[in-house]
Amino acid sequence: MAERDSRPLRPDGGIAWPPVPRPGDALVLGLLARLERTQWQDEHVVRRHQGRQLAQLAGHALATVPFYRRSAAELRAITDKGFSEERWRRLPILRREDAQAAGDAIHTTALPAGHGPVGEIFTSGSTGRPLRALRSRMWGNYWRAITMRDHLWQRRDLDAKLAVIRDSTTGKYLYPEGGVGPSWGNAEAALGGTGPAVSLNLNETLDHQVEWLVRQQPAYLLTLPSNAEALATHCRAAGVAIPSLRQVITIAEMLTPDARETVHDAWGVGISDIYSTREVGYLALQCPAGDGYHVQSEVTCVEVIDERGRPVKPGEVGRVIVTPLQNFAMPLLRYDVGDQAELGGPCSCGRKLPVLKRILGRTQRMIRLPSGERLFPLLSSGALRSLVASAPVKLFQLVQKSLDTLELRVVVERDLTEGERNRLRALLREKYHPSFRVEISVHDTIERTKGGKFLDFVSELPADTS
Repeated sequence: MAERDSRPLRPDGGIAWPPVPRPGDALVLGLLARLERTQWQDEHVVRRHQGRQLAQLAGHALATVPFYRRSAAELRAITDKGFSEERWRRLPILRREDAQAAGDAIHTTALPAGHGPVGEIFTSGSTGRPLRALRSRMWGNYWRAITMRDHLWQRRDLDAKLAVIRDSTTGKYLYPEGGVGPSWGNAEAALGGTGPAVSLNLNETLDHQVEWLVRQQPAYLLTLPSNAEALATHCRAAGVAIPSLRQVITIAEMLTPDARETVHDAWGVGISDIYSTREVGYLALQCPAGDGYHVQSEVTCVEVIDERGRPVKPGEVGRVIVTPLQNFAMPLLRYDVGDQAELGGPCSCGRKLPVLKRILGRTQRMIRLPSGERLFPLLSSGALRSLVASAPVKLFQLVQKSLDTLELRVVVERDLTEGERNRLRALLREKYHPSFRVEISVHDTIERTKGGKFLDFVSELPADTS
């Protein structure tokens, strides 16, 4: 018998193609193979396995996350007696303000072996509450696997060009060149690489965005729904075609039927929408056979509940409550993402993953400049970090009072110094436009809409100019 070579196989050991996966890529490909099976399993089977994972997460939170001492009795019932829907629903719902107020107390003191390292982001969603969120490498592995699932569901050509108009960070991906990358990203590397990716700043003018897209001729465009609709409207009016375009991918906002129709009329392609949040990750992906959204039950527990906390039935609308299953760095147990959704029935595609028929919320209005330009009021993770570092801001709301005036309404831990006020003014002028007059007002609380929703940006301009 020939002697077995015990040396580890190296990706560059004479193998040029197809490439041998790196260890991390091999792990993600293994997860993807599991996902291929679980999407077809009966919902009660998936839910049983999900319950096992929720019990593991509950035990970890009880043992290592100080914040969850307040829920010790409920968590101990799950860990001692086993998971059940009834025991799970006894856990209090976690609001963003709860997680924000908890600070480091909602972070684990002992990450399980193999889950690290840990990275951080800052996000506010549409809540105006800056939240420092931790995400583990283990969570990232599952995120990569779901990213690849989306590509496979939609049968995208990974060798083609992807154009991204999403990042609004000041000074980044500016016209006319934008940014150029050799591949679509780290998630896709496990599939053996991709074609190039090009990026442009979200706050470039529509004229610039359209000229750039025509010049780039991408196969796929990733952007916000409102931006996709604005681009398509602009192109339809100007008679501009993008013949290379095969699909538009949207993320981060509510996608309306009008946006779908406008994109199809202008470019003759469909939209594939993704439902996710930065602190949670993937919640649901659009079904490749229709417009409904399949909940990604392998990575996120999604509950849709009524005003009394009971699960809604298909056809009913309720609050979206989520629990990421694999992020042990910062467990978010029964986290209220601030959206509402309509629960759907079984999907004709045959996948057994639960269906959201409609997602409500996440609408974003835009800042208007005197020149007529429009800017997304999105604050990047870095800008939010600066906002928190510049002053003790617990809650904020940006209001456009006029074409040249912004008001920053804040709820703070203590009075602001003049230096802190000046830093906040400088931050907003740098982000949006140096000509803005920035007013800062301190409040005990900031009112919600009549429907109970908090808006991080409000425009007081007349409807015909906003």
